[in-house]
Amino acid sequence: MKYPAISNQLFKKNREKVLRQLPSNAIAVVHSNDQMPRNGDLFFPFRQHSDLFYLTGIEQEKTILVLLPGAKNQDEKAILFIIEPKPEIETWEGKKLSKTQAQEISGIPHIEFEHLFHILFAKILQQHDVIYLNKNENPRLQTFVKSRDERFKRIIRKRFPEKQIERLAPILTECRLRKEPEEIGLITKACDITTKAFVSTIPHVKPGMYEYEIEALLTKHFLEHGASGHAFEPIIASGTNSCYLHYTKNSNTIQNESIVLMDFGAEYANYASDATRVIPTSKTFTTRQKQVYNAVLRVLRQTTQRIHAGTTILEYQEHTKLCVQEELLQLGLLTSHDIMHQLHGKPAYLKYFMHGVSHFIGIDTHDVGSKDVILEPGMVVSCEPGIYIANEGIGIRLENDILITNTGNINLLESMPIEIEEIEDLRNSLT
Repeated sequence: MKYPAISNQLFKKNREKVLRQLPSNAIAVVHSNDQMPRNGDLFFPFRQHSDLFYLTGIEQEKTILVLLPGAKNQDEKAILFIIEPKPEIETWEGKKLSKTQAQEISGIPHIEFEHLFHILFAKILQQHDVIYLNKNENPRLQTFVKSRDERFKRIIRKRFPEKQIERLAPILTECRLRKEPEEIGLITKACDITTKAFVSTIPHVKPGMYEYEIEALLTKHFLEHGASGHAFEPIIASGTNSCYLHYTKNSNTIQNESIVLMDFGAEYANYASDATRVIPTSKTFTTRQKQVYNAVLRVLRQTTQRIHAGTTILEYQEHTKLCVQEELLQLGLLTSHDIMHQLHGKPAYLKYFMHGVSHFIGIDTHDVGSKDVILEPGMVVSCEPGIYIANEGIGIRLENDILITNTGNINLLESMPIEIEEIEDLRNSLT
């Protein structure tokens, strides 16, 4: 682990929030992610399941958490199963967590080895009627790969058909939405690393470079400052590529008098940041690029003012659409006639602005929570309007990470340059 140890008080608080919402006659089970095969005898780098990390702080594979809200002894309300350290494993993979280390990280006194799970679990289940099982219920997810949680559900249905199965995901979603102060600190650290990486990188951008060279500079800075890497696959999109919303090839050559849209963010201690900035490939923006850039910046500011406790993403997104529509009129991209004769369900602005303006941020970049959730203090959302003009090769999206507080909101990327003058000054800082 590349970051200082997180106090296990955070994970104790997180578990307690979940335990309070579970009935006393129930148990809950959360599995770690799988080690995903790559090719040959290789695996993709392991990244812990967000829910398991949220509840335990454990980053090791083949880990299982069992929650028992009805246990009379406080020390028995959670049981953590981990890999048993063995020399033959550690020779190849390095040290695995001891029981003592797992206790220190998670704050869970009762630790067992993973190979005993099915034996002990069957005994535990005899005394409980209801089992809460976990599943990734993110509506964006479409995959044929079954997780350990889903495979475990099939086992339960086959071996214990008389047991009542309930969904754990809604409870975890409710708990994860409101960040504890420690979590806000980790997200803020991720945003700080992201800001510094941007400031150190953009003076080195020049025509003739490949997009992936910018990605490499960002990655270097992330790793040098304790981040595990990118919180998501970065978008480094020059020219017309800036109009492709999820362009991640990052393989084109950067042309003169064009732009580069950079959608990126560091992951620190498993918590995400998410920023988008646009820079000119020359030392200054062209007149047209400035017009579109300032239009998006105005929408960003207007939308940010609408983000506060008591509203929802859906509510302020409707305002964003009207702001974008007005800017498109001023840019000559839409006419009043276009708006008067737009089809129901197909507004004219969709040609130039076709995505949502906000999502929750936390352990996941697109964190848990639907767009009709009423915002409360402690929640963190993105704000990312854009205008994309494919026939001009200009795609502008600007994005900040916004923390909701009792007195308004805080832009966690406030120190990242965003004004045209700031960007151009940085572009010229090495001359």
